[in-house]
Amino acid sequence: MAPPKARARRRWLPRLTADGLVVLAVAIWWAFALDMPEFLLPGPGLVATRIWELFTDPLYLGHVVASTARVVVAVIIAVTLGAVLAFLPRWLPITEVIVHERIKPFLNSFPSVGWAILAIIWFGPSHGTIIFVMVMILTPFCLVNLSEGLKEIDAEILEMARSFTRRRLVVLFKITLPLLMPYLISALRIAYGVGWKIALVAELFGTESGLGFLLQQAQSLADAGTVFATCLAIVLVFWLGEKAVINPLSRKFTGAASV
Repeated sequence: MAPPKARARRRWLPRLTADGLVVLAVAIWWAFALDMPEFLLPGPGLVATRIWELFTDPLYLGHVVASTARVVVAVIIAVTLGAVLAFLPRWLPITEVIVHERIKPFLNSFPSVGWAILAIIWFGPSHGTIIFVMVMILTPFCLVNLSEGLKEIDAEILEMARSFTRRRLVVLFKITLPLLMPYLISALRIAYGVGWKIALVAELFGTESGLGFLLQQAQSLADAGTVFATCLAIVLVFWLGEKAVINPLSRKFTGAASV
């Protein structure tokens, strides 16, 4: 067994290295920005000021909240819908071909921009339109992940559970879901990350709120500072969501350690 000092070094050295690379990247950014006009490459100081405004100015904060709410709602719906579709062939075997050979390939291959254009035609620009686009794009990620998870569950364990009880809900909540939880957390993590990317693109299609709308305004004004600040604000919100929600869920249900 390694001595305590060696174990401590192994814990903090990777983090220190990663943080050092971030500091180095910011320093390089600052050095390049010195000789560049702000509309092309704003410096870290200006971007930090804009980020502060995004989270403190009520006008800008409303856009942050709008995008965050859309992502959260869409992820919850997509994970739920993906789970229902993944479980459906187990509950109704006749749907096996429908789900895995019709619905899943269709959702996986349908162009993302196609959903955005169709949603605008069908519903017009609205909060629901953006959430619809996100759900349609995120659902196949969740469906594939959870379907693979169900395949990995040992059939003998399920048969043994059914020999003790015929109540499907008991088997589902006591056996299947705990075994499936790593895949469920993984689907949640993927959907949350991809959801932010989709939200920004979807918000460009006619909505008047959200961080995508701010990016569109910044592009029309050649305001690179706001573009940088908005993108980094999304990174910050994503990181906070992972640290506050997804990582604790992962530790609770799968025992996975998170950095």
